[in-house]
Amino acid sequence: MAVVPLTDASRRPTNFPVVTLSIIVLNFIVFIVELIYGQPFVDRWSMVPANISSGQHLETLLTAMFMHGSWSHIIGNMVFFWAFGPEIEDAMGWWRYLIFYLLGGIIAGLTQVAFDPHSTIPNLGASGAIAAVMGAFLVTYPRDQIRSLLVIFVFVRVAYITSALLIGVWFLLQLISIGTVAGTQQTGGVAYLAHVGGFIFGAVMARLFEAPGQASSAGADLSDS
Repeated sequence: MAVVPLTDASRRPTNFPVVTLSIIVLNFIVFIVELIYGQPFVDRWSMVPANISSGQHLETLLTAMFMHGSWSHIIGNMVFFWAFGPEIEDAMGWWRYLIFYLLGGIIAGLTQVAFDPHSTIPNLGASGAIAAVMGAFLVTYPRDQIRSLLVIFVFVRVAYITSALLIGVWFLLQLISIGTVAGTQQTGGVAYLAHVGGFIFGAVMARLFEAPGQASSAGADLSDS
């Protein structure tokens, strides 16, 4: 079974989500560049924990969050980002939101480095920054209904799931996944520690990045319209 979040069914942003959309477009542009220039480009601009621990290629903490390993990787990330990003952008205002997103991605990368500083496995993807947005959404709009696709084998239906439940289960799965790979030799895959680090940053810092008076009034509750 899989759950794919689509949109917040409880509110609409009052402002066009220009930062969220711009980041999505930028991610796809960078991915196309990856396809054109191949592995050398990926090796240069993805984040390698061992390099960061030794003070080298620190810029990759930023560049890696705009890179992806496959079409399924980037599409999955951008679908999740579009489901939660616009409302948080509305609550924070565009410039606070942009700083929050970038910091979330950097903190996520540093979390991965802190727990595996000698790893030479390249890390790339927007998942850590998106996890920060999801953490902020959980704190800001825990009761919102998220319109989602519920996929069970070949059966697909639309379901409405409370954000606290959907995001809470997602976070729990990240913690379980960390426990599953702990003590094994990791040769690649999902950077669950980065997800957890980004999520905790987002949940803790969300209120500090809110624009004054925005979160309580951002968007129009669809049940009232």
